[in-house]
Formats: sequence, structure tokens, C-alpha cells
Amino acid sequence: MVLQEEHQLNSSTASGFLLLEFSTVFELQILHFIGFLVFYLTAVVGNLLIISAVASDQHLHTPMYFFLMNLAIQDVGQVSVIFPKAMANSLMNSRHISFSGCVAQVLFFIFFIASDFFLLTVMAYDRYVAICYPLQYQSLMNKQACIQMIATVWIFGLFYAMLHTGGTFVPPFCSNIVNQFFCEIPQLLKLACSNLYLTEIGILFVSALFSSGCFIFIVVSYAYIFTAVLRIPSMQGRQKTFSTCLPHLIVFSVFIVTGYFAYYNPTTTSHLNLVFTMIYTMVPPLMNPIIYSMRNKEVRHSMSRLLGLRYSSMCTSSSPFLQS
Repeated sequence: MVLQEEHQLNSSTASGFLLLEFSTVFELQILHFIGFLVFYLTAVVGNLLIISAVASDQHLHTPMYFFLMNLAIQDVGQVSVIFPKAMANSLMNSRHISFSGCVAQVLFFIFFIASDFFLLTVMAYDRYVAICYPLQYQSLMNKQACIQMIATVWIFGLFYAMLHTGGTFVPPFCSNIVNQFFCEIPQLLKLACSNLYLTEIGILFVSALFSSGCFIFIVVSYAYIFTAVLRIPSMQGRQKTFSTCLPHLIVFSVFIVTGYFAYYNPTTTSHLNLVFTMIYTMVPPLMNPIIYSMRNKEVRHSMSRLLGLRYSSMCTSSSPFLQS
């Protein structure tokens, strides 16, 4: 009898998972669909504009904008992995996702999230060099170095995602009901019915140590940046740099804090966990185009030309960092 029940559970899991249902009321499901659609289109359009502007404008072919373009690509990938499926389920009054679809969702979501995190670390280093060692910036952040950094970011992100995906789906599942609107690793681990899930717990612990190291590196980099900025005699230069650095640091802090509670705090209630997940999946892709690029005069000028609009002012700052 026990073997028969386990066989039925494994069969149901192999056929797919049932994701979180926001509401059983059709009108509220449509409202949920519209909300996700507005967010998705805003995030995708904003990031695609940045990608197009940087790719089409020769003046933006610098390390800073090269990193921004890759960040925009990662943000588009991240939201495209989970939100179209969530919207489709709401529209069709369904909760189902296939087993292979769940595996793919975990793989690509972690890939884009990890790459995003690694790239933000690289961007902190780029800004540190631009502010603290402006005379050495061109030699340290040359084209070859930037390409190597980006290649490392994408390769590490893929390896990281494959490691987590393997650790998540190795153990058999005792249930196919996922208490989240997409296949999120902590919610999948709660369904495991063998000790093999401890492998993924170990991977998550090592990841926490590694991400903490990256976070410390970013905080220390910005500490040096702020110290250097305070020495700038121009009040306008200080204000411009602080207005750029502080939003970067705030959004990154929101991303890592809410991600930590979603992944590493098992005592969090389901409603609070949903809130944390919504924040770390929605806020950075939506805010990154605004704080990293759309407040930048050169990017706005390039977008205006791309869209056939008139733009009257140009940014003439000498530092590639102070241009943002």
C-alpha cells in the first residue's frame, strides 16, 4: 500500500506541479493578470530600450554602458522566465506547470538572478576604479578585460544554476503542490520526501557565504567611493555622484535582503514569503532601467534619437562614472 502511494505521488509529480492560486474568483484572477502584465511590459520595454540605445549608439560603447546593457538583458530574461507563465495560468484559470517546465524555470531563473548578482559586483568594481583611480581607468577597464568579466559572469551564473537545479530535483517529491506562483527552490525543497534534499541545503549554505562575500565587496567598494567623493571640491559633482550611488546601493540591498528572507528563513509565513518573493523578483528589473540608465542624459539622448524625438541637452562630464 505504501509503495502504491509513493508510486502515485511520483507519477503525479512527473506529470507536473500545481502552483499557487492567488484567488478562485475569476474577476480577481483577471486583475492579477492585468497587474502582472503592466509590470512585465514596463520592465521589458524599459530594459529593451536600454539595450537598443547602447547597441545603436557608438558613443555608449564604453565599459559602463556595456555592463548596463548586459544588466538589462539579464533583467529581461529574469522576468520572462516566470511572469508569462503566471499570467497565462491566471488568464486560463489554471495552476499547472509541467515537470520539465518547472525544471527549466528553476534553471533559467537562477541563471539570470545569479548572473545579475555577479554583474552588480563587477559594476561596483567598475565604479570604484572610475572614481578612485580615474587615471588608470582606461588601462584597467579595457575592452578585453570587460569581455572577460562578462564571460565570467555568464559562465559562473550558468554553473551556479545547474548546480542548484540538480540539487533541487534529485530527491523524490511527496507532493506536487508548490506554495508559490512559480517554481521557487525553497518551496520545492519543502516537498522532498528523502534526505537527498540536504544536498541542496548545503549548496544554499555555501551560496549564502559566497553571496555575503560579494555583498561585503560591494559595500566596501561604495565606502571607498563615498570617501573619494567627499574630497570632490564641486558640490554639484558630489551631489551627482551620491544621487547615482545611493539608489544603486538601496535597490541592491532590497534585492539581497528580501532574497535572503525568501530563501534562508524557514520560519517566514507563506504570506510574508510571497511578499518577499514579489519584491526581489519585481523591484530590481523595474528599477534598474530607471536608476542606472534613464536618469543618465546620454542614454536619454540616445533613446530620443532611437525613437525619433528631439533632445536639447547633452552630457559633457569628463568622468565615465559621473555621467550617470
